[in-house]
Amino acid sequence: MSNFRSVLDTNVVLAGKRTAHPSSPNREIIERWLLGEFTLLYSLDLLLEYAEKLTEHGIPDSEIEEFFRAFGRLAEEVWIESFHLRHYPVDADDIAFLLCALNGAASHLVTYDDHLLTMEEEYRSAVRICKPVAFLADLRTGS
Repeated sequence: MSNFRSVLDTNVVLAGKRTAHPSSPNREIIERWLLGEFTLLYSLDLLLEYAEKLTEHGIPDSEIEEFFRAFGRLAEEVWIESFHLRHYPVDADDIAFLLCALNGAASHLVTYDDHLLTMEEEYRSAVRICKPVAFLADLRTGS
């Protein structure tokens, strides 16, 4: 396993579960996590968000259950102990992802969310906020 400790935004998880294309970067991220190539970090808030959005977007219950069983085996729960952020995102829903990444000492926060992506410079010393393709490039090269 790499030293990558990563938080996946809901939009990445949802895209990975909704696509049928075998070369989707989002699908590849989920598959690489299931193969143990990086540690997926989550907090209770993120699990609730994942469940809500997967259900809303019509992902079958059996797939959602399978996905959450994998969390029990492969993901690492982060307890949010520090609630202070240097800079707060425009969208309050993004706070939970930043808190999880910072409290869990994540190497990456993977997202398509422009509000989070614009914060990369502000948090660069703590966590890399990037799109899925950039995360896969880092994962493939180990950097």
